[in-house]
Amino acid sequence: MSMRNLSPVPGRLGPWQYLQNALYYLHVGLATLLIGLAGLPFVAFGGRDAANAVATRWIGYMLWAARLHLGVTCELRGTPPEGDCIVAAKHQCFFDILVIAHALPRRAFVMKREVMRVPIMGWYAYKVGCIPIDRARGRDALRAIAGELRARLASAGGLGQLIIYPEGTRTRPGERRDYKHGVGTLRLAADLPVVPVAVNTGLFWPRKGWGVRPGRAVVEFLPVIAPDFPRDEFMSRLRADIEDNSDRLLAEAGFRQ
Repeated sequence: MSMRNLSPVPGRLGPWQYLQNALYYLHVGLATLLIGLAGLPFVAFGGRDAANAVATRWIGYMLWAARLHLGVTCELRGTPPEGDCIVAAKHQCFFDILVIAHALPRRAFVMKREVMRVPIMGWYAYKVGCIPIDRARGRDALRAIAGELRARLASAGGLGQLIIYPEGTRTRPGERRDYKHGVGTLRLAADLPVVPVAVNTGLFWPRKGWGVRPGRAVVEFLPVIAPDFPRDEFMSRLRADIEDNSDRLLAEAGFRQ
């Protein structure tokens, strides 16, 4: 079945879909263990590039398994960035994490410190350049991340594409939350362009990860916000870009607020 044969409107949800949901998580759990262990020798000697290559294969496998078991895939719109930048995305579910990460050649996340301690996954997260954050430290944590960004930009390997969720959590389709100012702080500290990303993935893949509906979701990379864009207008521009375009993608899929 080609992508064009998958409906842009979420399909029906029945008992069979829940069974396939369980099979999907069992399948990708085993695949994560096998791919992760098989890749360890390569990453031990190949560094970040090898870790990214293994991660790309692992993420691609999970996306393939989602289509196999759940009948869900994603249409990618816009142009994913390849240089050093911040990618600021709407976050509705686990699925959009996979799609965005798979589209970027040198992806990394700002993620909770606890996730970095998960066996295998945490080690790969560290190797591809993910940056842990201790939310309890507030501004001190942001200053530490800003320092890390500047150090990486000055290094031979560069930064890559740092993925940030400005709302700080997953949201339901149509839900809008306040944007945290960390993305603006890091943009200024490291003088980086920001690429907004809109999604409608939550219509197909719920926040809790169960009851996935078949169909073709959309993730769209939007025009870049340049580093010299006025500081006092940045957050309102970023929020409008992400939210208005996410609402447009939701409407395309038949969602009504």
